[in-house]
Amino acid sequence: KVEDMADDLIELYAKRESEKGYAYPPDTADQVEFENRFPFTETEDQLRSAQEIKKDMEKIKPMDRLLVGDVGYGKTEVAMRAIFKAVIEGKQAAFLVPTTILAQQHYESLMQRFDDLPFEIGLLSRFRTKKQQEETINGIRKGSVDIVIGTHRLLSKDVKFLDLGLLVVDEEQRFGVKHKESLKQLKASVDVLTLTATPIPRTLHMSMLGVRDLSVIETPPANRYPVQTYVMEQNSGAVKDGIEREMARGGQTFYVYNRVETIERKADEIRLLVPDARVGVAHGQMTEVQLENIMMDFVEGNYDVLVTTTIIETGVDIPNANTLFIENSDYMGLSQLYQLRGRVGRTNRIAYAYFMYQPNKTLSEISEKRLKAVKEFTELGSGFKIAMRDLAIRGAGNLLGAQQHGFIDSVGFDLYSEMLSEAVERKRGVGTQRKRVNIEIDLGVDAYIPAAYISDERQKIDFYKRIQKISSEENAFDILDDFEDRFGVIPEEVTQLTQVGLIKHVAELAQAEAIKRQGDTVIVTFNPEGTNRLQGAAVFEALSSIPLRAQVNMKNGKLAVSLQIGKTETQAWMDHIKIFLSACEDEKVTADEK
Repeated sequence: KVEDMADDLIELYAKRESEKGYAYPPDTADQVEFENRFPFTETEDQLRSAQEIKKDMEKIKPMDRLLVGDVGYGKTEVAMRAIFKAVIEGKQAAFLVPTTILAQQHYESLMQRFDDLPFEIGLLSRFRTKKQQEETINGIRKGSVDIVIGTHRLLSKDVKFLDLGLLVVDEEQRFGVKHKESLKQLKASVDVLTLTATPIPRTLHMSMLGVRDLSVIETPPANRYPVQTYVMEQNSGAVKDGIEREMARGGQTFYVYNRVETIERKADEIRLLVPDARVGVAHGQMTEVQLENIMMDFVEGNYDVLVTTTIIETGVDIPNANTLFIENSDYMGLSQLYQLRGRVGRTNRIAYAYFMYQPNKTLSEISEKRLKAVKEFTELGSGFKIAMRDLAIRGAGNLLGAQQHGFIDSVGFDLYSEMLSEAVERKRGVGTQRKRVNIEIDLGVDAYIPAAYISDERQKIDFYKRIQKISSEENAFDILDDFEDRFGVIPEEVTQLTQVGLIKHVAELAQAEAIKRQGDTVIVTFNPEGTNRLQGAAVFEALSSIPLRAQVNMKNGKLAVSLQIGKTETQAWMDHIKIFLSACEDEKVTADEK
């Protein structure tokens, strides 16, 4: 499976590398002025992400960047800066969103933000009449519409852009596979920015493998509180109390009930439960006009409770709604639950979310894990962690096909990523064509991270992983610098551990099979396949670069070099071994592979 995926990935990489997009010039004075008009103080992450995106746009290679930022963390503002950069250059920008309500909200935000600027902004969604839609489509074709916001209506065959420069996709995981295929056609040579609070495992994984670039906004805006989250059995008393408490402070409540055929009955139950509450109903099978009117009434405060399906899941921004009930939450996906919770707590008020399931019901293991994860990750900025947990619960799926969960769990994420990147490198002919060998290293030195130096197990494991993946001398020095920066003077055991990591790396490249110390001698045995290519002259030349006495033998068709370390200091003889192996490797690569 990994091999097949590697083939598809290579095709994708090659296509991306060879495609030529449009390279935008650096920021103009107009761009700076537009950014200064932002009425709030940007967070550091917002500024950094905007910078990364604009840098990508200035390259000739088409951008494909994923911007992960929690609900309400200012992703839209970052997207608007990119849109401005595109349209000021005479290009068109398209903003693709999953729901009609969200399209309407983005349209209003853009109209406000681009007020007084000479750009025509269009909207394509069910809320528009046929005549309005046709006018917008004509404008897109002729180039008189500079920015268009739309639902999947934007992907219809009759929508042709005169000169599309930037495509912004909000919550890509909400589009079906077919829509994504149309998106791929549209994406071919334009810059693409995808916004999401919780990327589906596959999207996140593609970013980790470098198929996509990734920017993350983790800093919450000022005066935000985490949403108080409760997972519990369905309970009328708690629903009544929650709604009444919210009404007492002048707020509103969302009640998510995902069955359209009985949603009116559920609304009646709530009217009986809380007689003073004004209850509205919203779902996707209503006509555009009905839905728009209900949502507008709710925004204007004409209802206290909105009984709704998951249609409110993405992007609806109603700051006055700060209590949320979800019935049968165990049927929903992790990122969906997280998105729904993001509909409340968007102001400086404390918000409450209740994830309910049927009384006396035994939850499946996966449902339990999901609900536990949502409850666990309540602090601000958990979207990225939720996505990582989702990746762990259901695997990453097929990166390029329709399937969104896959076989990763059978090998573990790290190993899978490593296998895939190796397969990709092998097929692209990048790096070496050598087989990787497991090297046995026994140098009889103390090489570990003492508990007294780093007590936190997670940090310790993190450093062990980094040392295991050392890929150059600079890399080893960077790790040592980090040790010193974060934990102070480096103990000898840690220096030796890093040195062993570096020796392992050069030994792999030199096709060594084992490095063992026996008293005052270190014996380096080479892999038979490597030995065939390693000329005797090369070995002697490599030995001449170090001051140790040596003996060279052939044992069972394997080349073995015995190095006499005598009373040489540990650091010094370890250095000599590294230099010897590096010299062997250089010789082989230049002689045979180049």
